[in-house]
Amino acid sequence: MAQNWTPGSWRQKPIQQVPEYPDAAALAATEATLATYPPLVFAGEARRLKKQLANVAEGNAFLLQGGDCAESFLEHGADNIRDFFRAFLQMAVVLTYGAQLPVVKVGRIAGQFAKPRSSNVEVQDGVSLPSYRGDIINGIEFNEASRIPSPERQLDAYRQSAATLNLLRAFAMGGYANLENVHQWMLGFIKDSPQADRYRKLADRISETMDFMKAIGISADSNPSLRETDFFTSHEALLLGYEEALTRVDSTSGDWYATSGHMLWIGDRTRQLDHAHVEYFRGIKNPIGLKCGPSLTPDNLIGLIDALNPANEAGRLTLICRFGHDKVADSLPKLIRAVEKEGRKVVWSCDPMHGNTITLNHYKTRPFERILSEVESFFQIHRAEGTHPGGIHIEMTGKDVTECTGGARAVTADSLSDRYHTHCDPRLNADQALELAFLLSERMKSGRDEKRLAIANA
Repeated sequence: MAQNWTPGSWRQKPIQQVPEYPDAAALAATEATLATYPPLVFAGEARRLKKQLANVAEGNAFLLQGGDCAESFLEHGADNIRDFFRAFLQMAVVLTYGAQLPVVKVGRIAGQFAKPRSSNVEVQDGVSLPSYRGDIINGIEFNEASRIPSPERQLDAYRQSAATLNLLRAFAMGGYANLENVHQWMLGFIKDSPQADRYRKLADRISETMDFMKAIGISADSNPSLRETDFFTSHEALLLGYEEALTRVDSTSGDWYATSGHMLWIGDRTRQLDHAHVEYFRGIKNPIGLKCGPSLTPDNLIGLIDALNPANEAGRLTLICRFGHDKVADSLPKLIRAVEKEGRKVVWSCDPMHGNTITLNHYKTRPFERILSEVESFFQIHRAEGTHPGGIHIEMTGKDVTECTGGARAVTADSLSDRYHTHCDPRLNADQALELAFLLSERMKSGRDEKRLAIANA
């Protein structure tokens, strides 16, 4: 157990990105109520994820992490969850083929309700109001009553998370994740894609592999692993009062676990070493993530790793790099070298979304070509450094939104307004997300081929 730590010891530290609740008594009552509620996830599940992430850290698996920028109370429907899960599984199949490695599947879902903001206020037509910080805190509607932080929203977030997890578990274990179904969905995408010829070769190889497996008697009927899958949840643990209320002692180990999600991460704006978020995270035993932006120095990073993973446990810490396509080459190599020099075991993951946000026609957007450029640079740098590019972390949806420009079915600046539905930041739509998976799969396969050739010629 972390020294001098309790689930509430963060309250003695400075803290960033917290709302100002007008009624402290109501907030305390809500947190006390949450503390009586059942856990949303279980310690054994978090340990299973940590074990899978340890394989990623050792170079023997790949992490796919993605989902909504910020979940919405208004968009909590079974169809939305199903469509996201379907797109996510399609990506996982394509990446599994390209990497020839197991893909660890972690959604930004069932808890991703709070968002850090660059400003405490939002101004529209000369009117200034508190910024929208996610449905767990306040409302997106631009009026004074909606923007007042309300503790009761935490109870709504808990209930929505529980319902979402229930459906996700049913999808993951009840046959919806059958590999044959996922492959048929993917073939439907390819048939209608403007880049169908480019992707058909890879899809045909996957089909051949599946036909071979059937021929030797390996099918979804005879092998549960082909019709079921592990799927884990994650979110940025921004609202520490909510997290503390759902932090519980595991009866089998005596360790403290956050039971709001399997994996939690610290954002780039709240990773100060002597502040509240690092203090909370150092004591929970879940696998955790740390967002790494351009302002993070090698010395700062090593200090954070010392605090968050002092035992140097593989699978404990994922470094989620979010630099921007034009900054990754300057920022990433020196961090990799510092971590390698100190012999630290981490998962390296690429978030190509947050450093590539621009404004077009008054809409926040992310150009697909910049997203792809950062991912490609991430892989190239890791190959040059001899380290494992362990995963990607994206904001995406299963819906046909128009929030990020570009892609094979190109979203233009003029079409952003057609279906711009996000509550915060722009997300890849289902087609763009799967296209990214195909492009990434091509790169990973190329990298494997180059490595084999180098070994053969050695």
